[in-house]
Amino acid sequence: MREIVLDTETTGFEPSEGHRIVEIGAVELWNHLPTGQTYHQYINPERPMPQEAFEVHGLGDDFLRDQPVFAKIGQAFLDFVGDAKLVIHNAAFDMKFLNAELGWLGLPQLPWDQAIDTLAMARQRFPGSPATLDALCRRFGVDNSAREKHGALLDSEILAEVYLELIGGRQPDFGLSAQGQNAGTAAGDAQAWRPRARPAPLPARITDGEAAAHAAFVAELGDDALWKTFD
Repeated sequence: MREIVLDTETTGFEPSEGHRIVEIGAVELWNHLPTGQTYHQYINPERPMPQEAFEVHGLGDDFLRDQPVFAKIGQAFLDFVGDAKLVIHNAAFDMKFLNAELGWLGLPQLPWDQAIDTLAMARQRFPGSPATLDALCRRFGVDNSAREKHGALLDSEILAEVYLELIGGRQPDFGLSAQGQNAGTAAGDAQAWRPRARPAPLPARITDGEAAAHAAFVAELGDDALWKTFD
């Protein structure tokens, strides 16, 4: 199963008010294991950067002026994403921006049911508790010390760790990959793995004396003792 953990940075809160995407970062997972494949792109928003947005991500007009516009990268982004599930924190925000940008170009939009919202997952699992990405990092012990400002790729890498904790652990497939293996192949091996029967039973872990003491104790409980229903 292929999943893309994704984050965006923007010039503001509403594409309907003329705000645009300025950065996309994404991390590929295969059967919940990172493959090492990422997508990262800065984007010229073709408009000035508001000061309040600059203070969040630090991406200013001088830097973004030399980056490609969304029209130049939209199809490449769709090609990377494909039909994979999109793991996003507060998915409604990123999806409305991505679909606005794609719609302005006449490109296919991303189905809303393609997104997995980790914010909703966190609120369901920990009702009443803070559910920001930083709060979840503290809860799960995920290192976010490099997160001085928001950055799409860094936040995607951090969110990937948080997501794996939310679904039950950072290596739900027991980490059956090995160094030097292709991550996709390793994930496939993990999916196909099945336990084998032991060639010989494990030796008993209690001594003969302990077994005799237990038998004597059970004998004193009477004929109706629950223990006597077990062989």
